[in-house]
Amino acid sequence: MTQLITLDELDTSPRKRERLSGGAVSIGNFDGVHRGHRDLLANVVAAARRIGGPSLAVILDPHPATVLRPHSAPARLTTVARRAELMRPLGVDFLVVCPATPAFLHRTADDFFSFLILERLAARAMVEGPNFFFGRDRGGDLNRLAMLCRQADVGLEIVQPRVEGERMISSSRIREAIAAGELHAAGAMLGTPYELSGWVSPGEGRGRQIGFPTANLARTETLVPGDGVYAATATLGDDNPKQLAAVHIGPNPTFSEDRQTKVEVHLLDYAGDLYDRRLSVQFREKIRDVQTFDGPDELIEQLRQDVQAVRDTSTSISES
Repeated sequence: MTQLITLDELDTSPRKRERLSGGAVSIGNFDGVHRGHRDLLANVVAAARRIGGPSLAVILDPHPATVLRPHSAPARLTTVARRAELMRPLGVDFLVVCPATPAFLHRTADDFFSFLILERLAARAMVEGPNFFFGRDRGGDLNRLAMLCRQADVGLEIVQPRVEGERMISSSRIREAIAAGELHAAGAMLGTPYELSGWVSPGEGRGRQIGFPTANLARTETLVPGDGVYAATATLGDDNPKQLAAVHIGPNPTFSEDRQTKVEVHLLDYAGDLYDRRLSVQFREKIRDVQTFDGPDELIEQLRQDVQAVRDTSTSISES
């Protein structure tokens, strides 16, 4: 089980610091915990086993760009809690969260290494990718890291990125796919369907009036896919089974809602009350674009086709 722990906890609890010391560490954002991240983390777990210590993934939260360049900060693919959840089956022992404050980000590369790797974590091994930079203004590169590790007798392993379609798998590339509505491609790079979570809030109620009730998903914390209708599954809470779902993202031009983007989730085989409940949606693939219909009858017919497309997609996935 991957345990979430903050840097502040290490400062106030010698016992926790002792539990994390002497292990293998990788520092990154790990947003999405995609297949490239998983390759790297597998090496972290293997290194930890060789040296007999814990395996640690270290992130800065929020994303440093949120502090340094707030107008160009990337949308998140995963919350911190979701990242820990995705790391659990990989065998990572701890996800350490460092506060991305101006003071922390102002540390030079050497100070960053001394403060975090040596003093707080007492690491014996590090595992990073070839594009790793650290410290103020990204002043530390792999050459600097290698020198610092040699001086401190910390092992260092560099893991090559995973490539798909002649391009490196990255969180940025996955964001591009999700924004473009290419959820099947995004899921292939992530290694699991992209998940969007939020709370069900009251909507206009039009779906219920035409026989296709929808849950209006609000207070989402991660990237919302591009406009369209998607085949998906959905989960209410943590312990309930997944339900097949058709998800409409975007405005409702048939009802003269041309500007307001909404996330509306129709659970195919569920009839209970959803208001004020947490709902997580796992996207499979895009079915169609947002369309304008001449009236309710034409819309209802299309919704019937959408529901069948979701069922067909679920069948093809389960058989593959």
